[in-house]
Parts: sequence; C-alpha cells; structure tokens
Amino acid sequence: MKFVGGLPCLDFVNTTGGWKRGRILDDKLGTYLDLVRWAALAGIAVTPPARPMARDAAKVLARARALRFALHRMLQRLIEKRSPSQADLAVFRSELAIARKHHALILENGKLTWAFDDTRSLDAVLWHVSQSAADLVTSPALQRVRLCAGETCGWLFLDTTRNHSRHWCDMKDCGNLAKVRRFRDRQASGNGADSRS
Repeated sequence: MKFVGGLPCLDFVNTTGGWKRGRILDDKLGTYLDLVRWAALAGIAVTPPARPMARDAAKVLARARALRFALHRMLQRLIEKRSPSQADLAVFRSELAIARKHHALILENGKLTWAFDDTRSLDAVLWHVSQSAADLVTSPALQRVRLCAGETCGWLFLDTTRNHSRHWCDMKDCGNLAKVRRFRDRQASGNGADSRS
C-alpha cells in the first residue's frame, strides 16, 4: 500500500490498484485484517480485537468498501464542480454520524482534546476516515484535491505544489508511465528524433 494522498481519507480511497470507469482494479482491502493493516500503516491509532467474529468483521469490511466508493465518487464530482449524488452523500453522512457518536472531549495529560472514545471498536478505522473526509470537504484544502491523470489510476491526492500543477499521484509510477507512452507515440509517428520534450 502506498500513501501519496496527503490525508487519511484520500489514502483510504487509494486502497486500490487503480480506478477505471468507476470500477476498482486490484482491491487492497480483501479482508478485514487488510483494513486494520492499512490503519496501522496510516498511523491511525486503533486496536481492534485480534480475532473478531467473522460476521461482524465482514459487515465492517462491507461498510468500508461502500464508504470508499462513496468518497471516491463524491470527491471526484466535487473536483469537477458537480454536486455529489444523494446516494453517496447518504453513505458518507451515515458513517460520519456513527463517528460523531464516538467523538468526545478526553482529558489527557491535564488537557482536553477531541478524540474517539473506543480504539477497540471494529469500525473505529471508519470513524477516523469519515472525520478526515468531513474536515476536507468543509475546508479550503478541497480546492487542492486532484485526480491522478494516469489512465487506470484514479487515485486522489492533495496538490501541495507551489503552483498547483501536480498531475500524478506519484511521478515515479503514473508520471513515468505517461512519459514512456508519449515517447512511444512520438516514435511511432516518426517525430521522436526531433522532439526534446
């Protein structure tokens, strides 16, 4: 799993090998344990049971996948200055409502801070993702979210470049593939010898 999104909600949406026409290519969330592993790699502090009930874990995984689809479609439409669908908003709002029930002021080292109240809950990962997405869509940072220009990528990322000109999730991967493709196209059309870009 790679972390190029810049925010937990974007990296969560990117738990695929790519997106093509709304379909996932190579799902990285094959099991509930994959979701837990992703959270650990993302630095999300959750400690669900090591051996959760299979049925409960499957339900949370299904919710995670539904949230991922909804967030991808919703953010893509917002990037394109279009309104998200009511169905996607409903999925997002439902998960956010669950997360908000567990968001509490916690006294830690003599200071009050906002935190989630139960790190052992099976769906605690989704609380963090939902809150991250809510913070994003209600902030100016939303204007800097981009969709990778790779043909079969579709990953989302926060463009933090000074001139806001980033096109690729990762220049080493999708950016390099695009360069190679352009070079081959020029060679095929006979323009490769005098083109320097």
